[in-house]
Amino acid sequence: MPTEGARAGATRGTQSAGEDPGRRTTRRFPRITRDTARPEGGGRAAPGDAPAPARQWPLLVVLGGVALGLLLTALGTFRAGTLLIGAALLAGAVMRWILPGVGMLAVRSRFTDIATYGVLGLAIVLLAMMAQPNPWLQIPFLKDLLHVTLSSK
Repeated sequence: MPTEGARAGATRGTQSAGEDPGRRTTRRFPRITRDTARPEGGGRAAPGDAPAPARQWPLLVVLGGVALGLLLTALGTFRAGTLLIGAALLAGAVMRWILPGVGMLAVRSRFTDIATYGVLGLAIVLLAMMAQPNPWLQIPFLKDLLHVTLSSK
C-alpha cells in the first residue's frame, strides 16, 4: 500500500498520453501560452443539443435590444432608442452577474464584464435623459463645468 506522500508525488508527476516520458506536468503556468482560456461563465447558456440561438440567448437578448434601440433612433425617437440601448447593456450586466453561463456574452472576467456593461449602460441612460430639448434630468455642475472649459478667458 503506497503512503500518502507517494500518492501525492505520483499525481504531481503524471503524464498525458502522447507526452514525452521525461517531461512532467506541473500546476505552474507555462512560459509560452499557446491558447486562451475561456472566460468564467463562458459556457453554453443552454444544453449542447439545443439549437445555436438557444445556446446564446443572453447575447441575443442584448444584441436585439441594442438593434431595436438603433432602429428607434434612426426612425426619429432619439430618447427612447438610446434609453433602450442603455437598458440592454444594463440587462447584459445583470445577466452576467446572475447567470452561471452566458455563452458569448462572457468576454473577459466576470468583474470586468459587469463593470464594462454596467458603466456603459448607465452612461448611455444618463446621457439620454439629459439630451436636449426638454431634458428629463439636469445635473447643475455639468453646466458650470462646460462654461469653465469653453470660456475664452
